[in-house]
This record gives sequence, C-alpha cells and structure tokens, in this order.
Amino acid sequence: MSFQIKELIKADGDSPFADWFGTLDPVAAAKVGVAVVRMEQGNFSNVQWFRGIGEYKIDWGPGLRIYLAKDGLKLILLIGGGTKKRQQKDIDQALVLWDDYKRRKASSGQGN
Repeated sequence: MSFQIKELIKADGDSPFADWFGTLDPVAAAKVGVAVVRMEQGNFSNVQWFRGIGEYKIDWGPGLRIYLAKDGLKLILLIGGGTKKRQQKDIDQALVLWDDYKRRKASSGQGN
C-alpha cells in the first residue's frame, strides 16, 4: 500500500517541516528524504504512534525525528522534525500543530 505524503501547512501558509528540513546539512537531509520515501511505500516500522501523531526515529547523528500524522487512510502529513535532544519540545509543538490542522479542516471542510 502506498501513501501520499504532504507537508502540514499552517494557517499563515508556513510549513514547519520545510522550515526544519531547510536547516539540515546534506547528509541529514538525505537521511530524512529516504525516510519519507519509505513512508510513501508504506513502511512505518520506525514510527511510534501516540496521542494521534507519529514519531519516525532515524538512528543517526543527533537522533533525527520526523513528526507526522495520518489524515484518512492514505494521506500522511509531515508536521515537523527535530532531534532526540529537543524531543519533548518537538512533540508538544507537533501536537499543537496537529490539533490546529484538525480544527481548521473541520471548520473549513479542507485543512491542508
């Protein structure tokens, strides 16, 4: 089963995932790119799901993390990213962004 991967877009048009991704060095960006392709192909073996979101763990360097959520059966939204060092702060932010996305989607019939 394949999935469509999109970035969560905030009400102001900003993409927290793109903002984070843009700060990565080339090797880290490549690792994240491979993880995104794996998720597109339906491989979520590195994802831990909790409180409505997922955390994709990349065991490399500072311990990269990708925060994501499922919107329906085939759409994965990339919420943001971070490292093990900032893990709790990044999780808290991802939960806020996911809740905001769901509220906007419910009120407008759209979302992303």
